[in-house]
Amino acid sequence: MRILRYGDSAVLVEVDDVLGLQAACQADPPEGVVELVPAARTLLVQFDPTRTDAATISRALSELSIVEQPTREADTVTLSVRYDGADLAEVADATGYSVEEVVRRHSVGTYVAAFCGFAPGFAYLTGLDPQLHLPRRSTPRTRVPAGAVAIAGEYTAVYPHPSPGGWHLLGHTDAPVWDIERPQPNLLSPGTQVRFEVLD
Repeated sequence: MRILRYGDSAVLVEVDDVLGLQAACQADPPEGVVELVPAARTLLVQFDPTRTDAATISRALSELSIVEQPTREADTVTLSVRYDGADLAEVADATGYSVEEVVRRHSVGTYVAAFCGFAPGFAYLTGLDPQLHLPRRSTPRTRVPAGAVAIAGEYTAVYPHPSPGGWHLLGHTDAPVWDIERPQPNLLSPGTQVRFEVLD
């Protein structure tokens, strides 16, 4: 674990198990912590500088024991996916599998929303079959539709809004993963387990 100052009211923690550290902070929050922002390899810990300081927060974080908290059933989201993506055949060619095997490998996994970024509601899901790890497309699309299910590198994701994007499109879901009308707009908040269900 490495802890870096991040302005006057935050520290950035570099750690292997980001979600484990986040869980530890939530279970026993250091005095003055106001927000935790997970990313791929870091946890941003924002604090109230009127209640604590970076040195105190850093000591408290270094003394925490990283924990694994069991995921409740309510934290598991199943998304129905029609595997008809524009890049499905190319992914099959690149991996040496049939289209059917690509779909099977993608849909049998249980994923975890590790962190959100790029756009509101865009969750980077870990747990992708290593045989499906591919670099991003050499030429990004100017518009990817909302609901597109895609892969890039070690992650899979669902595009929450129409946007540019360079991930490989495997299919699409009609589930609204981001909806500001909900009390919790983000369906795939960090820590949520995600499964994909194949639609015929």
